[in-house]
Amino acid sequence: MFYTYIIFSNTLDKYYTGSCKNIKNRLNDHLNSRSAYTKVAKDCIMVYFESFDSRSLAVQREMEIKKKKSRKYIEFLISKESSE
Repeated sequence: MFYTYIIFSNTLDKYYTGSCKNIKNRLNDHLNSRSAYTKVAKDCIMVYFESFDSRSLAVQREMEIKKKKSRKYIEFLISKESSE
């Protein structure tokens, strides 16, 4: 199983979108400075994820989200998920 995920940092007031195979390990990487983008933030929380059967589908979805370049869209995804 592969995942596309979105984390949020209150410190940076930013969302980060990524994809991975092991979602727990990846969040740990973000929290323990093993990710250059989130290195300064130690308060990342997982706010959204989708699962896929292949890495290519997870990466494709990650790129779809990133291409929108929209905080509004990310917050829509999160709110949609929490209302289900």
